[in-house]
Amino acid sequence: MDNVELLSRIQFAFTIAFHYIYPPLSIGLGVCLVVMEGMYLKTGNKVYEELTKFWVRIFALIFGIGVATGIVMEFEFGTNWATYSRYVGDIFGSALAAEGIFAFALESAFLGILIFGWNRVSPRVHFVSTVLVALGSIFSALWIVVANSWQQTPSGYRIEGQGMQARAIVTDFWAMVFNPSSLERYSHVLIGAFLAGSFLVLSVSAWYILKRKHVIHAQTAFTIALWVAAISSLGQLFTGHKSAEVVTKYQPAKLAAMEGHFEKLAPADMYLLGWVDVKTQTTTGLKIPGGLSFLVHQDFHKSIPGLNSIKPENRLTAVNFVFQTYHLMVAIGMAIIALSWFALFLLYRKKLFQTHWLMGVFVGAVLLPQIANQVGWYTAEVGRQPWVVYGLLRTSDALSQAVKAEHVLISLILFTFIYVMLLGLFLYLLNKKIQHGPDVDVEQAGPGSRFNLKSESVN
Repeated sequence: MDNVELLSRIQFAFTIAFHYIYPPLSIGLGVCLVVMEGMYLKTGNKVYEELTKFWVRIFALIFGIGVATGIVMEFEFGTNWATYSRYVGDIFGSALAAEGIFAFALESAFLGILIFGWNRVSPRVHFVSTVLVALGSIFSALWIVVANSWQQTPSGYRIEGQGMQARAIVTDFWAMVFNPSSLERYSHVLIGAFLAGSFLVLSVSAWYILKRKHVIHAQTAFTIALWVAAISSLGQLFTGHKSAEVVTKYQPAKLAAMEGHFEKLAPADMYLLGWVDVKTQTTTGLKIPGGLSFLVHQDFHKSIPGLNSIKPENRLTAVNFVFQTYHLMVAIGMAIIALSWFALFLLYRKKLFQTHWLMGVFVGAVLLPQIANQVGWYTAEVGRQPWVVYGLLRTSDALSQAVKAEHVLISLILFTFIYVMLLGLFLYLLNKKIQHGPDVDVEQAGPGSRFNLKSESVN
C-alpha cells in the first residue's frame, strides 16, 4: 500500500466516521419524536408537547451538522477516488438520485413545518410533518446502504470498457437495489440508528433525573426512549445474525477474519475475546471450540473456509483489526441488551428512577451505540479489503491518478481542524440546549396540576 492509498483511505475513513455520528442520531431521535407527539395528540398531556418541542430543537441541530459533514464525502469521490467514481458512477448515481428525490426532499420539505410550524398549523398537520421527516431520514438511509451494499455484493450490472476505463452499468435497477446484502444490512444499520437516538434521550433524561431538574419531563422521555431501546436491542441481535449469514455466503474471507480463522478448511472456533497474530497465523483467547461452525452449519465439526483458502493477493492483511472491531461491536450489543432490559425490569418494579447508580450509567451509555455503529462499519469496510467493489475493483486501482500524497495529507490536516471545530460547536450548542431544558407552560402547570413547576425540581 503506497502513501497516496493509505492517506486517501485514512482521510475518507475519518470524514465518514465523523459524519456518521449524526445520521443515526437523527433517525433514532425522529422515532422518539413521533412517539412523543403521538402521545400528546392521544392524551392532550402538555408534558408530551413540551418534550417534543425540546427534542425538535436538538433534532434540528443534529440534522444541520449531519448535512454539512456529509457534503464533503461527495467531493472526495472526485478528488481522491476518480477511478472508483467512474467505475461505480452509474450505480451510485441511480441510488443517490433516488435518495435525493424520494428521501432527502421529503425530509427537507417538512423539516420547516416540524421546526417552525408550532401554532401555525393544526396539531394533526404538525404530527404528520413529524412522521414524514422521520420517514424521510429512514428512506435516506435505505438508498445510502443500497449503494454501499452493492459494493459488498454486486448484482444487476454489466461491465463496459476495460482497464482504467471500465465501469459498471445498471442492467436491472431492482436487482441492484435488492442485491444479496442490502435488506439485511439496511435493517441492521437502521436498528443501530434507533439505538443511537434513543440512548441520547436516555442519557439526557438520566442527567436531569440525577440533577433533579425537569423530573416529570425526564421520567416521561426516559420511559419512551427505554421502550425504543429495549425493543431495538433485541432486533439488533436478530438482524446482526441475518447479516452474518450473508457474509458467510458471499464474503467468506471477511467471516474468517472476523473470527481469526486461518486453516484452509477446518471447523472454526467462536472467540468471545482474543488476539490474532497474522505472522504466525494463530488466534489466542477465550473461545467456544467449533462455535462458528455451529452458528453457520448447526454442527460443531463442520468445516469452514479459512483465510488460507484465499489467494494471497486477495487476502486481507488487517485481520486482527477486523477481529477486534467485530468483537467489540458484539460485546457492546450484548451490553445494550442487558442494560436496557434490566432498566425495563426496574421500571416494571417501580424502582427505576430511584436507582441512581443506574441513572449514572445511562448518562455515559450514550457512547455505546455510537461506538458499536462505528466499529461495525470498520468491520464491514476493512473486512472487504483489498476490494473496494468486492471481486471487481481493487482499492489500490480506484485512486485518482493525479493526486499526490502531500495533497491528501494537507487536506486531511485541514479537515481534521475543521471537524474538531465543528464537533466543539456541536457539543457547545447541544450542552446549551440541554442546560436550558424543556419550556414549561406556566399556565398549564398551575398550582393544582401534578405537572406544576415545583414538581419539576424534586425527585
